[in-house]
Amino acid sequence: MPTGSGPDRDTPLGDVVREYQAAVDDFDRELARALDVNETDLRCLEILLQEIPEASPGQLAERLRLTTGSVTTMLDRLAKAGYLAREAHPTDRRRTVVRATKSFRQLAHTLIIPLLDEGQRLVDNTYTADQVDLVIDFMTRMTALQRRHIEQLRHTAETASRGTPTA
Repeated sequence: MPTGSGPDRDTPLGDVVREYQAAVDDFDRELARALDVNETDLRCLEILLQEIPEASPGQLAERLRLTTGSVTTMLDRLAKAGYLAREAHPTDRRRTVVRATKSFRQLAHTLIIPLLDEGQRLVDNTYTADQVDLVIDFMTRMTALQRRHIEQLRHTAETASRGTPTA
């Protein structure tokens, strides 16, 4: 139930969402530590595992909002760790594609699947199909909201870095 407007609109739902986000952030930090990578490296690996299994360095640079030089350094580091491999593009030999290695996919599976499996069991044993649909709708809407605000922050930061004209 809404509690009014203004900066102190904290609700139990807001508190729970913040706590969940903090727990996700903490898990990601621990996963990065376990893999001996930084958080940007981890995000690159997540992209390769979940979103773009065969990405170009340029796609990764755009997705991570990094320079091509930074991506090259990151890819060198991750290749040296055995987490990814660079290969010639299947139809354009002048281009390169990046993939997670089989050994990294197996390692990621070992580290992440227990969380996913337990979460699935928790959902299956606790909620009805209609309740799950409601949660999916909520999470989908919250993800879209988060993405809109990410873009807003990027725009604000870019505008601030160019300076604001004075009157």
